[in-house]
Amino acid sequence: MAATKTNNKLDLPWHLGVYDAHCHPTDTISNLDEIANMKASGLTIMASREEDQDLVRQAANKFRPPQLIPSFGWHPWFSHQIYDNRVLEVDQTVQKPEKSLHYKAVLSPTPEEEEKDQGFIASLPEPRPLSEVLAHVRNNLDVHSLALVGEIGLDRSFRLPIQWDPVNQDKRDPKLTPGGREGRRLSPYRVRLDHQRMLFKAQLNLAGELQRAVSVHGVAAHGVVFDTLRECWSGHERKIQSRRARKKAAHSANTENSGSSVSTETEKEELEASASKPYPPRVCLHSYSGPPDCLRQYLDPTVPVIFFFSFSCLVNFSVAASKAVNVIKSVPNDRLLVESDLHSAGNDMDDLLEQVVRKVCEIKNWSLEDGVQQLASNWRHFIYGSNVTAVA
Repeated sequence: MAATKTNNKLDLPWHLGVYDAHCHPTDTISNLDEIANMKASGLTIMASREEDQDLVRQAANKFRPPQLIPSFGWHPWFSHQIYDNRVLEVDQTVQKPEKSLHYKAVLSPTPEEEEKDQGFIASLPEPRPLSEVLAHVRNNLDVHSLALVGEIGLDRSFRLPIQWDPVNQDKRDPKLTPGGREGRRLSPYRVRLDHQRMLFKAQLNLAGELQRAVSVHGVAAHGVVFDTLRECWSGHERKIQSRRARKKAAHSANTENSGSSVSTETEKEELEASASKPYPPRVCLHSYSGPPDCLRQYLDPTVPVIFFFSFSCLVNFSVAASKAVNVIKSVPNDRLLVESDLHSAGNDMDDLLEQVVRKVCEIKNWSLEDGVQQLASNWRHFIYGSNVTAVA
């Protein structure tokens, strides 16, 4: 693609299809109806916690694909609210842990017996069993055949917000869906990474079983994110044949299939792709902030997962923009996605999408028309799983 020098003077060709790979419009439920008036052709909306799973489902019942693609799952910021009640032996049962003991086990630093710390624990919800959480996610995925698993992942840096109290209760914004930060100050507590990994892997396995695409959050944990994903596909790596072996196999297949009704290789591949596996078929690393060198491990030809890398102005171009530029240059054309990562539908979401599309086109030296078409093709591949060839 050869970019023209007039990109900045041209209108964005919205009519070709601009798609948001990751956003949170149900965080501001009062603006949800604005989706109908947006320029974007499709939004991939995320669930993240107990309070928004049903809101995403309701939005998906109102706006149909491709205008809205729902995603269901639990974000690492809320992983502390879940306890693992799975068992290794049939005759074992896991009792619901006492609330204080559960949070002392999963939070770091460990809350003390002081009144302040106990007050913080008391403000947290009763922990929920993992089996119940997964059953709820599964049910939503069963209802919506194109739905993704997301937003899930790992985050070393985030801290839990402090509890609401009479002093700051009046500062709550009634337009925002409860359960998020809502402008609260942060506590010193983080969720232990091993606990986050437990939930992350359980949701990856569910996505593999149902063969759904996944949207992954990874902050300050790029190595552990990759290691957790690799654990899922371990033992299922693709076998790379030599060119000579591929030619021989193709010749053999043509000879055997000549004049018969035997399935083609493409049909076999599609059938195999629909079978349950312990890993998802496609993964988007949203607002990807890893270094360019890390791309190689995801794009290794033996990896059986198709990885996409999405970028947003809010995360990737707010600070260290030069890092994002170098990464985007290194991402293959057919693995790039764009997103707003915004919490409210409407003009602001469209504006952020336009900004990031223009930035990506500039970095890739694409014309706006070619860039929008390529990004739309990539989004369809990520969502629907169809093979799409990159535009040269």
